Amino acid sequence: MPLDKIVDFYRDKLIKSTQELVSIPSVKGEPSEGKPFGEGISKALEYTLELGEKLGFLVGNVDGYAGFVEFGQGSETLGILAHLDVVPEGEGWTYPPYGGEIHDNRIYGRGAIDNKGPALAALYAMKAVMESGVPVNKKVRLILGTDEESGWADMDYYFKEQPMPDFGLTPDGSYPVIHAEKGIVHIELYKTFDKSDGDRSPVLSIKGGSRANMVPDSCTYILQGEAEPIQVKGISAHGSTPDKGENAIAKALKSLKTKGLGNGPLDRFIADLDRLIGQDTTGDGLGIKCSDDVSGHLTLNLGIIDVDTEEGKAVLDIRYPVKYTQGEILLKIHEKLQGTGIDVKVLHGQKPLYIPKDHFLVETLIRVYKEQTGDEDAKPLSIGGGTYARALGTGVAFGATFPGSVELAHQKDEYIEIEDLVLNAKIYAHAIAELVK
Repeated sequence: MPLDKIVDFYRDKLIKSTQELVSIPSVKGEPSEGKPFGEGISKALEYTLELGEKLGFLVGNVDGYAGFVEFGQGSETLGILAHLDVVPEGEGWTYPPYGGEIHDNRIYGRGAIDNKGPALAALYAMKAVMESGVPVNKKVRLILGTDEESGWADMDYYFKEQPMPDFGLTPDGSYPVIHAEKGIVHIELYKTFDKSDGDRSPVLSIKGGSRANMVPDSCTYILQGEAEPIQVKGISAHGSTPDKGENAIAKALKSLKTKGLGNGPLDRFIADLDRLIGQDTTGDGLGIKCSDDVSGHLTLNLGIIDVDTEEGKAVLDIRYPVKYTQGEILLKIHEKLQGTGIDVKVLHGQKPLYIPKDHFLVETLIRVYKEQTGDEDAKPLSIGGGTYARALGTGVAFGATFPGSVELAHQKDEYIEIEDLVLNAKIYAHAIAELVK
């Protein structure tokens, strides 16, 4: 039977399974025996593995850190890497965030698009291929992650216990296919203020931002002799596109410079941050402005600041082009900071991902996407964000968001269009069939 007809046969089951999985609140919680990321995530993993078993697959639970659903045979493995954990639901929902309710032909709920719906689309795509009689000369393994939203400890554990697929994809990005992702490094700039310096600052504290990868929309500072804290407002945006926001920390630094700062260590820290970073999102002031022909230009976001009379800390999110290295970026920053008394601590880093456009994986997925959607202008994408594809030795992000769709991940009223859910399953079925024959 043709793949599309098999997917259509399982359409109602795919919809119902997505509703049921979305209804499980799989936000990271307190760890317990066999449940390293909490009760909710464990329930989501168990549900999906039980479903996989009912559909006739080989399944495995890797100590609660991840799971897998597999079929096929051969010496090579195609990996499909999805995740079942979700960010907290937040407020302001029109429909219950864990209701899995259908309205206007959409399934609403936290995780509907990021990443439960696409994970199940991939699962039912595997079912379609398995039933179709398509010759399969490779193993196909759907790897179910559980800590994508919080630090990827799931993948660290999984790949210590299980083999790396030969190549793979993640349904946790955008179509047509993402073949390049910038490198990411989060660094902390910190300075301890020497009390023996007689120049006392009028600044008592500065606090702003909560996450390195978000443009801060608020920053508060307190001055000597002022009755109330002074709050500066900005406009939030994702850390990979800092130019789309308005950085409240940068605005606060500029405001403080007008308050008659002295020349003490705290004042110099403020002045140096404003001079070297300020409103700049290109890294020019830190000497790291750069670009390449694959992934474009470097971005910089001043995401967090925490200053008191003892010490100052500022956390930066830097996304650098794929043809550069973290070492090159850090070397230039150290050079610019000489003489400032500011030290650098690396908090987190991910190497760039780059699969050439002429790689068989990219070429195959682009061809399948064009055939299934009729979009003859489809071309591989490069992004500043990071997907699970980085966890694979050779992997790319392939869907599940279509061009022109509203970005709903981490937003209130998150949903997946039912027709998109089914189309995803068909696209993934054809992709799997092409990659394993």
